[in-house]
Amino acid sequence: QVQLVESGGGWVQPGGSLRLSCVASEDIFRSSTMGWYRQVPGKARELVARVTIGSIVYYVASVKGRFRISRDAAANSVLLQMSNLKMADSGDYYCNTVPPLISSAQTVWGLGTQVIVSS
Repeated sequence: QVQLVESGGGWVQPGGSLRLSCVASEDIFRSSTMGWYRQVPGKARELVARVTIGSIVYYVASVKGRFRISRDAAANSVLLQMSNLKMADSGDYYCNTVPPLISSAQTVWGLGTQVIVSS
């Protein structure tokens, strides 16, 4: 059964830090590039960071130098360390494979975790 469980979101002031965590099903985690996606109202969900099985990383330009994605194989988890947060980083964050998982012709998403950056 597919499992994607995100946690770690919350409210933080600009310049602050948060650490997001996602626990995935073992078979998915061990065979897939994993990523963190962000969705804000009125916009499509976008990939902000990804990490391959071999730990090669990619970041969208807006978060490069401030976010760090990593894999924890012992816990089947994907971490996103976010630093120097900006108001524009606010949104709902989801982890998933890259590209996202498809099951029964539908994209599979977890519940996500909300990040609010505000003073």
